[in-house]
Amino acid sequence: MNWSVGAIVLYSIFVTSILIYLPFLALGYARFQIGYNRFTPRAMLEKLPPYGQRATWAHQNAFETFMIYTSAALMAYITGVDSALASYAAITFVVARLLYSFFYIVNLPLGRSLMFATGQLCTYCLFVLSFLKIQSTV
Repeated sequence: MNWSVGAIVLYSIFVTSILIYLPFLALGYARFQIGYNRFTPRAMLEKLPPYGQRATWAHQNAFETFMIYTSAALMAYITGVDSALASYAAITFVVARLLYSFFYIVNLPLGRSLMFATGQLCTYCLFVLSFLKIQSTV
């Protein structure tokens, strides 16, 4: 299938929005282990096993990075960025976020940091490509 750069960028936003909830699987299991309390779910953080706490933090970080990435991806889409680099950045961002959550939950800080840096690089690559596209049309 031959997808346009715009389609790849938009699908990357959709997949990334799903990946926000991937750490929730580990978090749900951790909550089940300690006995989930529906009345005070946020108070349970200190009682969770370490991997459950890291899953919570990975989930929170996914929301934080999603906002910035979505801004960059939508800028690339709206400005009509049409380069292979934009496609690679969008796909790499999705893979980096998937691995980021995994590395965070299993406590591999170096892998987590590398995936965070990779994701940020992809985000700012889309910003720069958008700015360059705007400059080329002025």
